[in-house]
Amino acid sequence: MPEATHTVTITDMASPADALAFRLLNEAWITRFFTLEDEDRRFLADPVGRVVEPGGAVLVARLGEEVIGCVGLAPTAPDEFELVKMAVSPDHQGHGTGRRLIAAALERARALGGRRVHLESNARLASAVHLYEAFGFRHLEEHERTPSPYARADVHMVLDLS
Repeated sequence: MPEATHTVTITDMASPADALAFRLLNEAWITRFFTLEDEDRRFLADPVGRVVEPGGAVLVARLGEEVIGCVGLAPTAPDEFELVKMAVSPDHQGHGTGRRLIAAALERARALGGRRVHLESNARLASAVHLYEAFGFRHLEEHERTPSPYARADVHMVLDLS
């Protein structure tokens, strides 16, 4: 008899286990490529206080019961959000999970009245940057950028939702 297949579902972070998965998935990719910074630690230690309570959302991708990906949508102004802390487990990359997380985050931003979503990344993460570009994010010019709390942030992008 064939094994039951599980579908990836995207839901809101709903438990301490989800918050732990959010932290561990992000710590894994950040420390693989870069150094964990103070701002990373603040977000990862308290995603509810830093993202959800101010009016944003943390979404998790589940395959069955396992959290295989996540993304935060942190409010930065009354109608603006920042896409933060997107991660997909290495074992599950290349199967569309990141694309689904971004689509769900943008849908949520619109539902929350957002008109603009911005993000910071790094050029070394070329596949992520290409994915953002595929969704219509554009690279900000130098004069459009605000200072970043991350030393690694050398890519700054924005998407107007209206």
